[in-house]
Amino acid sequence: MIREKQNEKVQEAIGREEVETGSGLNQELSIARAGDTRWSSHHKTLVRLVQLYPTIIEVLQYIQYIRNSDFNNVHQRQANGIWTYMKAYDFAYYLHLMKHILGITNLLSQALQRKDQDIVNAIQMVNATKQQLQTYKLEGFDSLLKDVASFCEKNEIEIVDMEDEYVNPKYKRKKTNITNRHYYEVENFNTVLDMQLQELDNRFSEVTIELLTCVGSLSPDDNFSAFNVQKILRLAEFYSFDFSYEERESLMIELSNYIIIIRKDGMFANLNGISNLAKRMVETKKHLSYTLVYRLLKLALILPVATTSVERYFSSIKDVKTDLRNRMGDDYMNDCCICYIERDLLANVSVDDTSYVYCVFSNEI
Repeated sequence: MIREKQNEKVQEAIGREEVETGSGLNQELSIARAGDTRWSSHHKTLVRLVQLYPTIIEVLQYIQYIRNSDFNNVHQRQANGIWTYMKAYDFAYYLHLMKHILGITNLLSQALQRKDQDIVNAIQMVNATKQQLQTYKLEGFDSLLKDVASFCEKNEIEIVDMEDEYVNPKYKRKKTNITNRHYYEVENFNTVLDMQLQELDNRFSEVTIELLTCVGSLSPDDNFSAFNVQKILRLAEFYSFDFSYEERESLMIELSNYIIIIRKDGMFANLNGISNLAKRMVETKKHLSYTLVYRLLKLALILPVATTSVERYFSSIKDVKTDLRNRMGDDYMNDCCICYIERDLLANVSVDDTSYVYCVFSNEI
């Protein structure tokens, strides 16, 4: 119903020449379903709510009052409750607050889920996201109120006076002795942003940031401009089981020789990313000369595989183990998960080679 109503509005606007027409314009819109494991989907849902708000309100009103066998009293009461909340100032306030916060974190969320994400770029994006949230906490409340006020005026929602005393809807007769501005800014705005910043700090603690920063020192970008011997030595200390004391002592000398040779070698010019550096070292046989450096590169490449990819694979299990296949054994589910996760690779495998591929995957596991 929302899609149909929105199409009618677009056609009317086109007839009045209020919107432009052309290829790619005025695409069909609907409410995006929010996913359980993808925060970017929540941001998309909130953006669509802002876009489709007038249409959603009309549909809810239609459901409330229409006498139709498709909608019973339960549906009509639900529609009335949703309509009442969506016409409240709180809804407009929280909608714009969370839309902005998830908009700030959306780019980081998508970047961390990419298989080819560069660790150096990831660290920069984490720091930039934290800085944006902190800046928004200090300076963004007034701009948020302006956005909410504009939305309320456009959609006939009663605007709350920030200087009036706040009234708790659960205890309307009890005095709160705080203004609406204090409630929305201190108890909501600052609290939500503090929670978001705290979550980022927990996910990316000082130790984690230091580890990833040390990994970034191996990056070949801009002719190894991020190269730092002390940070790389610190990286080796994080992997104490992979580097003995003698190897860490030898690593300093190897790094000094390594950077001089690599920067002069034209084969290593204009490289991007640690993965390309590791490939080029194997191609030029330098991984045999600089075994400790190459070991660090391999550990750096394993790091994202041990975090994001594992979570992505767990998310894919729900697509494999469905209600119709809920009694499969561990071995069979493992085989199905391999085929599902590596479907891009298996799509290029012929039927004659399937037995060989199965043996290869089995040996790797």
